[in-house]
Amino acid sequence: MSDVEQPPPSIPAPPPSVPPPSGRISGLPPPVVEPGFIDGQVQRILRFVEHMGDIGQLTWKAGRALFQRPLEVSATIYQIDSLGVRSMGIVAVTSLFIGMVMTIQFAFGLQRFGGLEYIPRVIVLSFLRELGPTLTAIIVGGRIGSGMAAEVGAMNVTEQVDAIRALGGEPAKKLVLPRVAAAMIVMPLLSIFADALGTLGAMFVSAVEYNIRPLLFMQSALETVLLSDLISGLAKTPVFGFIIAIVGCHFGLSTRGGTEGVGQSTTRTVVVVSIAILVADYFLTRIFVAFLPA
Repeated sequence: MSDVEQPPPSIPAPPPSVPPPSGRISGLPPPVVEPGFIDGQVQRILRFVEHMGDIGQLTWKAGRALFQRPLEVSATIYQIDSLGVRSMGIVAVTSLFIGMVMTIQFAFGLQRFGGLEYIPRVIVLSFLRELGPTLTAIIVGGRIGSGMAAEVGAMNVTEQVDAIRALGGEPAKKLVLPRVAAAMIVMPLLSIFADALGTLGAMFVSAVEYNIRPLLFMQSALETVLLSDLISGLAKTPVFGFIIAIVGCHFGLSTRGGTEGVGQSTTRTVVVVSIAILVADYFLTRIFVAFLPA
């Protein structure tokens, strides 16, 4: 037999750069399509309107729960202690040093015109009308508003709010109303506390650096400050307290997504509370300037 010539062994083809489809469905989510500028603005406006509607409904439920028995007296007292007494430290440090800094700043400007004797009038008037209530609301609002959002949000994601509803209770009465009432009660008191310490800080710097005795400081301030100045400042504080509490409770009750959602709600609360207080301060100042005697 003659040897049969065998064909040369075939060289395997190189593997393709892209593997063939296996028929399995990918578990990766589709890429996120970013909306356009106009669509994004429309979505923000719609979310803002939705949040305002939810806050309005929550306010109505809390106001209606005010006339229902039993009254949440013990819960309100606990919130007053938590929101007011525990916030006095940060209010004291902030107002004291702001009073001292404002004294130096005003003295730097007034010294050019020989008007150092006007320092007590300007400082006390600024604190009573604006610095005391507004600065206290922003600083305390960031603390207690975020605390409310975190506390209520944790209760929401762990289904404790659903348990309250299942037992026939109303979260607006059990959770929202005590916090709103406590914030509206403690904010005027904290504002008075801030006014007093800010004035003391300004008095101390005036006596040490500019040789303005405390008795002269108070006499000069009382010659200018009126009772309407104190009222116009204190009248803002219950509104600020309401804004802080209702916004914190709203974001807490709308928390979703576990601990990550709690953190997002806390951050949103601080931002929204600060902006809302400044916007409300403008409109309240315009109203008080127009209606209160000068």
